[in-house]
Amino acid sequence: MARSDAKTPEEYLAELPEPRREVVSRIRDVILENLPEGFEERMNWGMIAYEVPLDRYPDTYNGQPLMYMALAAQKNHFAVYSSGVYMSPQGEEWVKTEFQNAGKKLDMGKSCLRFRKLEDVPLEVIGKIAQGHSVDSFIAGSEAAKRK
Repeated sequence: MARSDAKTPEEYLAELPEPRREVVSRIRDVILENLPEGFEERMNWGMIAYEVPLDRYPDTYNGQPLMYMALAAQKNHFAVYSSGVYMSPQGEEWVKTEFQNAGKKLDMGKSCLRFRKLEDVPLEVIGKIAQGHSVDSFIAGSEAAKRK
């Protein structure tokens, strides 16, 4: 599934065949267990998104909530998107080091971590990524990026 029209994360999961649902559900659980207060889980961009609500930060360039993380079952892989990691070169280097320390091969795109099986991704790293920013620090980082 490349893009979903599901209205809720539960609907999204229900659309997935069982093996893929299990992977997305496990990653989702890790994100939710570690996500700082203030971010909201919802469907956006055809995937499960973790966002700063518009009532908290309405000044976005596209009128959409500021996306912190997202999770998707793409056609040939799974993807965890993390805007917080990509706010600085140190964040990208940290992810590379964490994957290497966990003995996992990193498949890192411009804004995502791709993997084919649950065993390919260190869950503790996903948890640390989710914990990486408070809503306030994420907004500050986003505003600083806009000024560049």
